[in-house]
Amino acid sequence: MPIVTAAIATAAGAPLLLGTAASGWTTYTVRPGDTVWDIASKHRTDVRTLVRANHLSDGGHLIRAGATLRVPGRAKAATPHRAPARKATRTTPARTARYVVRSGDTISHIALRLKVSPSTLLRLNHLDARGTIYVGQHLAVPAAAARAQAKAAAARAIAARWTTYTVRSGDTVSHIAARLRTSQATIIKANRLRVTSVIHPGQHLRVPRVSATTKPASRSSANTFAGRTYADAVVRAAATNRHHLASRAVPSREATRRLIERTARRYGVDPSLALAVGYQESGWNQRQVSVANAIGAMQVIPSSGQWASALVGRRLNLLDAEDNVTAGVVILKALTTSAGRLDHAIAGYYQGLGSVRSHGMHADTQQYVRNVLALRRQFA
Repeated sequence: MPIVTAAIATAAGAPLLLGTAASGWTTYTVRPGDTVWDIASKHRTDVRTLVRANHLSDGGHLIRAGATLRVPGRAKAATPHRAPARKATRTTPARTARYVVRSGDTISHIALRLKVSPSTLLRLNHLDARGTIYVGQHLAVPAAAARAQAKAAAARAIAARWTTYTVRSGDTVSHIAARLRTSQATIIKANRLRVTSVIHPGQHLRVPRVSATTKPASRSSANTFAGRTYADAVVRAAATNRHHLASRAVPSREATRRLIERTARRYGVDPSLALAVGYQESGWNQRQVSVANAIGAMQVIPSSGQWASALVGRRLNLLDAEDNVTAGVVILKALTTSAGRLDHAIAGYYQGLGSVRSHGMHADTQQYVRNVLALRRQFA
């Protein structure tokens, strides 16, 4: 039932929380859409004050447009005389925020969510012990608790949009960004990287989560890597080589590093360049085999292994660490001799020198080159 407010003016001895009309009260006409919480906020008071001052039942949940309410405000004094020795006592209202009741809510649930006591909510909203509330009702809640709850909810929402990605052999930031349908800038910023930063296999990156309805741009099947799909025969051969390497002894990463340095010096290749390429390709891991069947520490594919075998005059076994490093080093030597430019030689190791000359460096190749050059400076 709508509340009839005319009785307020004639109610004798009604308890007013903030005093009489002559000491700072005025009237307010309820407008369509107003709630007690809105009116209290507008006049810098709280719901309880208005409910008690106007004898509103049911916590003031039902008020009628056009009704007149007494509210705190600057009213003209009834007489010019004011006692000089006494000051009007004002009660500072509690800072509150508004909470809209949702389906399934109870006072205890809301209190638990906001980390306040149920009695606090009952008191702020002038409710009885039953705490009856309804969907869509506006409740006054402690502002600090509301802010904390909103901040926690925002943090959860942000965290839910991100996940962790483990870098794999051959990955670059551009590969990962394309696969997850995001931008390189997003990944660089989220991980506090620089454009020249180097990522390596096993490194964990913070990346946007791919939604269940959005398929990654790459790796849509076991045959796809870095946006390229390989024949079933290639993938089966890679799996076979991976199995062989998993069951045989291989040198440690530190031993592989020393092997790359020795081999590079033997063939007249800058050791820091060979180390950089090996680290970018596999992290100096001889057991690494990609879906493209790039094998070992230097990630040499079988066709490139045949080319390297011709260069050294003997057949190289890419599953053997020494032969694998030899293949990678002599290929680097041939590329640096043919390319004429170091960046083109590095790009040729990744993309193929013929493709670089015909089409230029792809975006992921450019990132690969930047990574290798940064590593080279680090290993020099």
